[in-house]
Amino acid sequence: MVDISVLDIAALLPFVLIGFAAQLVDGALGMAFGVICNTLLVAVLGVPPATASARIHVVEVFTTGVSGISHLLHRNIEWPLFFGLLVPGLIGGVAGAYVLSSISGELMKPFVLGYLVCVGAWLLIRGIFYPPKIKKPAVIAPLGLIGGFLDAAGGGGWGPVVTSNLLVQGAEPRKVVGTVNSVEFFLTLAVSATFIWHLGFADVAGATLGLLIGGVIAAPMGAFMAKRFSPKLMLILVGIVLTATSAFSLWRVLTA
Repeated sequence: MVDISVLDIAALLPFVLIGFAAQLVDGALGMAFGVICNTLLVAVLGVPPATASARIHVVEVFTTGVSGISHLLHRNIEWPLFFGLLVPGLIGGVAGAYVLSSISGELMKPFVLGYLVCVGAWLLIRGIFYPPKIKKPAVIAPLGLIGGFLDAAGGGGWGPVVTSNLLVQGAEPRKVVGTVNSVEFFLTLAVSATFIWHLGFADVAGATLGLLIGGVIAAPMGAFMAKRFSPKLMLILVGIVLTATSAFSLWRVLTA
């Protein structure tokens, strides 16, 4: 158990704010919590990738749980899509956690990030110049499998991969964000359990606790925002966030 009396509130506050901002974006647009937090832990604090990914997924068990309930209350979930992503996502997530716990998964990162930069740019162009035409996505299960694997192996990737590709296929943005966020709860639960099995259990404290507090506070607000944004605005915002975060991560990987 964490002894609250020994926590430095001043040192904790920046991480609360980061967790709040990251989850606000994630809850509204279906991506960015893992990417933002993983960048902070690995690049700034020097945490090993496997440990950073494990801590992020432990935090996300709580943030995605609150976010999923909020999206359910706002009717942002499409159930056929939910079940189509769930099982493949779990399989991919457990496999990715196992791979990252055993060997380095960094080799695939530049290729995935380059792909996501292109997808983000295309979503931005579509949002600005082409009115969104809503239709049912045709490719679901492979997205869940790949997204779950990359999320665990890369410390974040479920939202950018799955949300962006469903939007490219023409799925309704509000339902995509709500469904992807809700499935992510079960994914993070499975991935966290796999990491704990391989790496051991560490108390949630310090920076991780700050991310948790900020994320849980922001989760209901993100679901509310997702319901209010128009499809055109969501495509533009997702395109901006995906392009910016992926381009920054790609630059960091290539210059490391």
